[in-house]
Amino acid sequence: MPVVKVIELVGQSNQSWEDAARQAVKEAARTVRNLTGVEVTNWTGEVDGQGNITQYRADVHVAFIVDENR
Repeated sequence: MPVVKVIELVGQSNQSWEDAARQAVKEAARTVRNLTGVEVTNWTGEVDGQGNITQYRADVHVAFIVDENR
């Protein structure tokens, strides 16, 4: 039976919360193998003086199967 590990990441985007989540998963995929799922746990952002959202952030949990042949 495989062991699944979950890590927590924060993705950032200046376009959208969805893109921030996508960026977090994309970055994880660069160094972690066997990704199996993602859960978005929180959305946050930065706002400028005029009330415009300037930075979107997505807190995510990314799951992956631990390599048994490590």
